[in-house]
Amino acid sequence: MRIITYLAFIILLLAGCRTATVPGDPVTSDMLAEGFTVPPDSVKPWVYWYWISDNHSKEGITRDLEAMARVGIGEALIGNIGNEGMTYGEPSTLSEDWWKLIVHAVSEGKRLGVNIGFFNSPGWSQSGGPWISPPQSMRYLVTTEIRVDGGEKIINRLPGPEGFYQDVKVLAYPLPENDDLTMSTLNPEIISFPDLGTHTLLADGDTSTICYFKRAGNSNEITVDFKTTNPFTARSLILYPSDIPFAADMELQAGEPGRFRSIRKFRYDRSNRALNVGPMPSGPVSVSFPEVTSTGFRLVMNNFNLSNYLTNRDNIAANAGLAEISISSSPRIENYIEKQLGKMCQTPFPMWDAYLWRSVPENGTPEMITNPEKVLDITGSLTGDTIIWEAPRGKWLITRICAVPTGTRNAAAAPHAMGWEVDKMNKVHLKSHFNSYVGKLLKRIPEENRSALKHIVLDSYEQGSQNWTDGLIEDFTRRYGYDPVPWMPVLTGRIVGSAGQSDRFLWDLRRLVADRIAYDYVGGFRELCQDQGLRIWLENYGHWGFPSEFLMYGGRSHDVAGEFWNEGSLGNIECRAASSAAHIYGKRSVSAESYTSAGMAYQRYPEMLKKRGDWSYTEGINQVILHLYIHQPYEDKTPGINAWFGTEFNRKNTWFEQSKHWMDYQRRCMFMLRRGLPVNDVCYFIGEDVPKMTGARIPELPEGYSFDYINAEVILTRLSVKNGRLVLPDGVRYELMVLPPLDNMRPELLSKIKELVSEGASVYGPPPKKSPSLENYPQADKNVETMAGELWGDTGGPGEKRNPSFNGNVFYGIDLQSALNELEVLPDVSLKGNIPVLWIHRRLKDIDIYFLTNQSDTLTDFTATFRTSGKQPELWDATNGSIRKLPDFITDDRTTTVPLRLDPRESAFIVFRKKGNPVPGKNETNFQEHELVAKFNSSWEVMFDKSMRGPDGPVMMSPPEDWSQSPDEKIKYYSGTAVYKNSFRLEKPEPGEKIFLNLGQVGVMAEVKINGGIAGGVWCSPWRTDITKLIREGENEVEISVVNNWVNRLIGDSRLPENERKTWINVNEIRPGDALQASGLLGEVTITKVK
Repeated sequence: MRIITYLAFIILLLAGCRTATVPGDPVTSDMLAEGFTVPPDSVKPWVYWYWISDNHSKEGITRDLEAMARVGIGEALIGNIGNEGMTYGEPSTLSEDWWKLIVHAVSEGKRLGVNIGFFNSPGWSQSGGPWISPPQSMRYLVTTEIRVDGGEKIINRLPGPEGFYQDVKVLAYPLPENDDLTMSTLNPEIISFPDLGTHTLLADGDTSTICYFKRAGNSNEITVDFKTTNPFTARSLILYPSDIPFAADMELQAGEPGRFRSIRKFRYDRSNRALNVGPMPSGPVSVSFPEVTSTGFRLVMNNFNLSNYLTNRDNIAANAGLAEISISSSPRIENYIEKQLGKMCQTPFPMWDAYLWRSVPENGTPEMITNPEKVLDITGSLTGDTIIWEAPRGKWLITRICAVPTGTRNAAAAPHAMGWEVDKMNKVHLKSHFNSYVGKLLKRIPEENRSALKHIVLDSYEQGSQNWTDGLIEDFTRRYGYDPVPWMPVLTGRIVGSAGQSDRFLWDLRRLVADRIAYDYVGGFRELCQDQGLRIWLENYGHWGFPSEFLMYGGRSHDVAGEFWNEGSLGNIECRAASSAAHIYGKRSVSAESYTSAGMAYQRYPEMLKKRGDWSYTEGINQVILHLYIHQPYEDKTPGINAWFGTEFNRKNTWFEQSKHWMDYQRRCMFMLRRGLPVNDVCYFIGEDVPKMTGARIPELPEGYSFDYINAEVILTRLSVKNGRLVLPDGVRYELMVLPPLDNMRPELLSKIKELVSEGASVYGPPPKKSPSLENYPQADKNVETMAGELWGDTGGPGEKRNPSFNGNVFYGIDLQSALNELEVLPDVSLKGNIPVLWIHRRLKDIDIYFLTNQSDTLTDFTATFRTSGKQPELWDATNGSIRKLPDFITDDRTTTVPLRLDPRESAFIVFRKKGNPVPGKNETNFQEHELVAKFNSSWEVMFDKSMRGPDGPVMMSPPEDWSQSPDEKIKYYSGTAVYKNSFRLEKPEPGEKIFLNLGQVGVMAEVKINGGIAGGVWCSPWRTDITKLIREGENEVEISVVNNWVNRLIGDSRLPENERKTWINVNEIRPGDALQASGLLGEVTITKVK
């Protein structure tokens, strides 16, 4: 009966794991325990499987997949990567023989039970190849212009940009007053300090000439003064970059009698010229300010930064330079290049406010502003590069608007497999891309093996922005109800209508681009894959130029993923971004590209990775994608092909076979963290502005609660109210929605929030004052103002309803904890003291599952109070699948308090599933002290692997020693597995006693056998394993297989002449003087017992 139940459980899991939205979880309490002890085959880590620089072999593919199957890897995502650090091999990507290898991998995956995923194009980012033509590529809008005098027929040349382009519009509008009046037209006296020598080039009216700051020497600050005879009225400042990328603090000052007064401070940032952070690498930086009149202006530059994630240069002023400093009498749109997506965030970490800009006061006279009603569409007057137009009287500006390729190409691919990136807002072009790559694979795979191909991969978005696609004008008009054409002069930085209206138009443009990329690119891929029985696996963020909204972008995918690096902070926003998207769009699986890294070749190991991996679980990750398994085609090269990135999860790594024990740990964690639904009390609304890669937690969430981010689309289409809580169709619920510190919201969204509050929901945050959009302006602002007045009203006191007609609450002016207190929402987990323990909570029907992780390197005793009651707490140990009751706890009608202990980097599931209360008078502890039973006083016989250049025969050690400290170089530089043998005597254990083998510490992993039976793997603190079931009374044989890393052998070989080295890696930064890694049994080995 138990077997039948378990089989039914597996069938239900397999059925559920393929659905796009969260089904009712069929798992019962008994099934939960069974699946935890022995996780089902549907729950396994996956790997990125990179084939580097066309180095691949049929035999290597088979061996790779066989090794994956042995250790418990469930799917391999094939990415064909070009790496200039590795010589290119054969067959080349896209050749017929190469396609045969991909088909072979799918067929072998089918045979071995390892599913296959396939990147949607060569390289890892994003979607492109040689088959994409310029009209199918990502495009952006550029302008050329001429000035003409009207009152007659105009016949003028108006050339387009160089290279391929498509005409979009030709617009004519009255030349704004003072449009070309800048300080440079007045021939100002220019003085720089330090003397730059060529500083006059900064105001020569020619952006092709550059003033390099080489003569600044060691100065940390540069000042440039502009002096004129007559007063000059300035309204804007535009800085034209040179060919040197840099960032600096800037301050514009105006001269007054005896002093200079600060006019505007800002950060100039053109530190990254790569096309994947915007198609306008030399786009000017524009700032606006209230008009100021003076005969002298000063620009102060300091805090220079010339190093970025791509280069490492000294951050001194002498290394920088500018093409032009234009102090203008004409008002301009501030940051107009950024606002049209011409330049994106220059770093990989665009925080929540990276694309928020300050509101600029209106400036200038009406004659300086372009009236949208006077913008004429004269596109029909263009023939070739010639304008023939009957121009009305007056001075006119004629602007030719064209679409050109952004220049981005699929990255990290072999050169012969690179091409334009496909248009991300066009399903027709996307289908052509799909058929040209994925479609060719599908045609080649035998039908009987097609089921092994599961996913098409869309990795992290790293190919920048676009702001044009075919039919965009018509789509814009349908979406917003107004014609964008009269507003298109804003692309030149000129103000149309007003500064506020110009910003609103650009907001609408960015929002449309973000929505189209989510629906046409991700949604388009989803449709194409579904038609072929495939799913897309997508990372819903981008470190370089992500132009969409991370939640909507992830919501359109089948499966969504984050990313984290083992060292550093990369991943700190990506994992929560992925889990939030999954939770609010009803997806059970949340993946992460896990344990990514840089450098330190062959020095990492599972215990070193555990803390960061456990952290990711508390961010909502429940599907591990190991980064990185590099395909190993050559048996004569060991350890083999590597890269500057990724941890070496491949069959040639010394500890790969023993990693099965770590894989089992991850499988148990993944199994548990997919059960039921996440428990998050607060949803933080991210706002409607885009691009957006993360939300804001302002104010920060109090300790003891957890959260998701939520977006406007989900609020509008999926959110409702039940019993005073915000609920989603899949069962996820929130006690409180927190609004960001913004003053705008579109009226349709505010109307929905008003409806939710009317039905009993609670909202926290400031009232919006206007719409960010030009849609239905200015009526939309009035609607927002009216509804905000109804919802927020007067400030009121804590917890008061702002309008008695609403059943819910709107909190503002109190701290977030007070708002939660008003709602009587207790902390979900309360930890006494400042302890480094993180947690996550999921609820399966009436079962509460908490995962806790000690993020420190020291043992931590603490008390935890959980928001559940009436149940017996249990500790579920994912390292070995054991389950035991925790007898020491106290409970009340809402909470249960449990004393807990976690060893360094240790984790545990605390599960409440069975009814139970503390037993009065029973003095039991949750963590008994281990009682010493036996020590190993005799020498250990240690057998190293001769084939790995270890000693020829057994080595006796008493006590075990760190191999790296051995005088014997065959041990000192040994890398591989060594087998320790010894014995111990033991009396018959008493009933209920458990016997443990304690290894003290291991460098880096161990597998234990007792009397020939496998006791388990030991790979993390507390470095022990339960041997109770394998021991016998009297003499017992113990065998410990210890494996270390490759790094010691690589260091040893680096000390040899190159022709004597037997190891080989293509990216080798190992040096003879590098420190060896501690290896072997590193602590005292003992036998202990607990009752």
